Amino acid sequence: NIKSGKSIRKGVYMSDEKIIGSCFCGAVQLEVKGEPTAMLYCHCKDCQAWSAGPINSASLWNPDLLEVTKGQEYIETFNKTEHSHRKFCKKCGGHLMNEHPGLKLIDIYAVILNGFSYKPTIHIHYESKTVSVKDGLPKFKDMPEELGGSGATMPE
Repeated sequence: NIKSGKSIRKGVYMSDEKIIGSCFCGAVQLEVKGEPTAMLYCHCKDCQAWSAGPINSASLWNPDLLEVTKGQEYIETFNKTEHSHRKFCKKCGGHLMNEHPGLKLIDIYAVILNGFSYKPTIHIHYESKTVSVKDGLPKFKDMPEELGGSGATMPE
């Protein structure tokens, strides 16, 4: 299952050191420690539209491992659906994280974490891709079963 991460955590990053991240302007700063539950690429239409990019570099964490150390008052939330509560800095608009209440996980955008060793193990929502990626990682049509999806995969 996702909590043990049997099929999506191989090669996962592990550290007891704090990893620091911030929004685009630096008004919001956060720290995360421990290890993510999963690291993956998301190709869903919502991530594409939100980020204005073809792929989201997701790192899913237990929310208890996250601490906002500066600028909590600048964090704003937008949710198009109840599945994703997207957090951003209302000062600069920089994207920070995405709470997934149903999964009880938070996606801290890997690119905002300084020095983080991002090692994705899968692609999700590959059926919605706008860019093909040939990296040898499994490509899920929607999501793995442990994330509530069909588990169906697609060719690269």
